Amino acid sequence: MISEFYTPIRTIMTPGPVEAHPSVLRKMATPTIGQFDPYFLKIMDEVKEMIKVPFQTKNKQAFAVDGTSRAGLEAALIGLIEAGDKVLIPCYGRFSYLLAEIAERAKAEVIYLEKDWYEPFQQEEIIEAIQKHQPKIVTLVHGETANGQMQAINKVGKFCREQDIFFVVDFVATYGGIPLAIDDWCVDIAIAGTQKCVSVPSGLSLVTYNDRVEQVLTARYQKELGLSKNIRNDNHITSNYLDLSQLQRYWGEERINHHTEATSMVYGLHEGLRLLINEGIEAVWDRHALNNRAIEAGILAMGLAIYGNPKTKMATVTSIMVPEGINCDAVRAMLLNEFGVEIAGSFGSLAGKVWRIGNMGFSSRKENVLHVLAAFEAVLLFHGANINPGAAVQAALKVYL
Repeated sequence: MISEFYTPIRTIMTPGPVEAHPSVLRKMATPTIGQFDPYFLKIMDEVKEMIKVPFQTKNKQAFAVDGTSRAGLEAALIGLIEAGDKVLIPCYGRFSYLLAEIAERAKAEVIYLEKDWYEPFQQEEIIEAIQKHQPKIVTLVHGETANGQMQAINKVGKFCREQDIFFVVDFVATYGGIPLAIDDWCVDIAIAGTQKCVSVPSGLSLVTYNDRVEQVLTARYQKELGLSKNIRNDNHITSNYLDLSQLQRYWGEERINHHTEATSMVYGLHEGLRLLINEGIEAVWDRHALNNRAIEAGILAMGLAIYGNPKTKMATVTSIMVPEGINCDAVRAMLLNEFGVEIAGSFGSLAGKVWRIGNMGFSSRKENVLHVLAAFEAVLLFHGANINPGAAVQAALKVYL
């Protein structure tokens, strides 16, 4: 006999996934109905409109792709890339290189613009590279969770639009937690996910794109062979599952069957977005900003250093330098095992050198911030770190009170 499992209760303060909102989990446990049930189609239509709010867009097309955020990134890029296309990718952290890998697998000619991970690029550096290389597509990460840094993009987007270059942006770590304005920033395709500031379990990616992208996708449309042998296209998108030209028809008025929808995930997404919108998107942004200030105040009062340029730091991730002589993983393990608190390490050149505290979605709450600071201080003292005892929570309380 296989035993039933019971998951422990955790305080999750990582850069994702985050704690799912209890209301979201309740909605996901409601009865499954058919993917073409009129009631479910109504839910889908409401989700399409709600997705647009955190993006601050008037795009016609906005929907969910079944799969984690990476599915949306891949769908966006392969929808535009044809073999040999030039794609410029400014890389200042791990997930910029993910975009590059996706583009390489799509047979693009990838042009790397690279720097250390301490801070993002000056927009003029990116524009200069665009002028030099004349790519078809520029794609970058808005908020890089590997280092907690955020790339300004308004000038880049405007320049791309003037040059008729497609601008594709990963907003996975900033959607719902930081003010976005993708129409004003001239973003052609924007991608996000459920597992961060939307407070929904990982499993859906959110995409929105404008009319100029839709024209490209429509020109590459090929109907699935089992539905028609007549609508064939020599320039079709290379993936069937991640084909935005088909998915937009599944989420649109045509309702052409593409796959069996993950109905319970869509229930959860609807609830997560509904909660954000009812709280007020500006209030949501303010909540994340307040909790970020409290985290920063606590970390600095403790005597620790925050990694990266403070002027370009994200409100949703704080990267903390590991003091000399302290084992990064041992601290994380004790936090989890003794306090039920999960924070993250980092990747690549920052592996073992920084801790990362997330401040996202339902996890972005005052009680979580105070708990993680108190537990973090206790564990650091246990491991012999030279910090200021009792300072972290007091500094955070001053921010709140």
